[in-house]
Amino acid sequence: MSHSPSKPSLSRLKRYVRSFSARRLGVLGDWMLDRYIWGSPTKLSPEAPVPVVEFEKEDLVLGGAGNVAANLVALGAGVVPFGASGKDGAADSLREKIRDLDMPEKGIIEDSARLTTIKTRIIARHQQIVRVDRETRAPLRPEMEELLIRRAMAALPSLQALVLSDYDKGVVTDELASRVLGACAKLGIKSFVKPKWSMLATYPGATVIVLNRGEASFLVSRALDDDESVEQAGAQLLEKFKCPAVIITRGEKGMSVLEMDAAKAVHISATSHEPPAGRLGQRAQHHSSGRQVFDVTGAGDTVLATLALAVSAGASLREAALLANAAAGVAVGKLGTATVSPAELLAALRDL
Repeated sequence: MSHSPSKPSLSRLKRYVRSFSARRLGVLGDWMLDRYIWGSPTKLSPEAPVPVVEFEKEDLVLGGAGNVAANLVALGAGVVPFGASGKDGAADSLREKIRDLDMPEKGIIEDSARLTTIKTRIIARHQQIVRVDRETRAPLRPEMEELLIRRAMAALPSLQALVLSDYDKGVVTDELASRVLGACAKLGIKSFVKPKWSMLATYPGATVIVLNRGEASFLVSRALDDDESVEQAGAQLLEKFKCPAVIITRGEKGMSVLEMDAAKAVHISATSHEPPAGRLGQRAQHHSSGRQVFDVTGAGDTVLATLALAVSAGASLREAALLANAAAGVAVGKLGTATVSPAELLAALRDL
């Protein structure tokens, strides 16, 4: 496995970043809300062996496919959302968050038979105590599926790339993935997929499949604990998905780029790491001269967004992966759901 891709032109990488604002991408998949309830543990509950957390504040942000979209918007791109919500209070909050980022709402269909996905995390002293998920995981009803497919297909000619973010909540059906990704392939629109944890989904027509190490390990049914095992898994996943490229993010070990027409895989190293200590979405406090990194795998949405945006701006996949790795290094120095600005990414490029 190659460990050092040829050194990129820094000026070219910067030119891609500066052109992000001219790009328009679609984000299709499982849109959800992430709720963070912050507090301080004050005592043990007399009712059960759990802490009592005194409420301090609450944050509500876009999650799932919505976090990919938030990352794209933060990097300067125009974003068109496609997904499904219920007809409930959480759906109202979801739409408000979409409007706040100047994204159109038409592509988010409402289905009264569903719940809007919301994941609530209770965090005390930066330690997550518990997470509560409220969601529907059943496949979209056929009429709702058809409506979503039609809206996505109508928008494709105006997009430079499509991101499909599948969290297995029932929105990304086999029919939807096949038709929309097939249409992307015919139109020459690059598509980037975060797959569900299932051996059944194949995403025909996808340009790039992006997985973290745990997802890749599950799909090939073995541990990926060194470069050789990752390269073998990549070959197996390229065959499974029948797509031109697979990218595996590997936490503190960086990421690996595996392309169907390349003789060797390329490994991109992550920066050194230490735990973040900042507030949600904010840069952590630095206590050393190195960049602070928590877990590159946790920045999967940042990686996915940056990859898609960079390729749509003309970067090769390897150049895009270098940009995505740099963006992840910024995102993981922030606590919780985080995005990266073009200025932060440009600054991070100095370390390449």
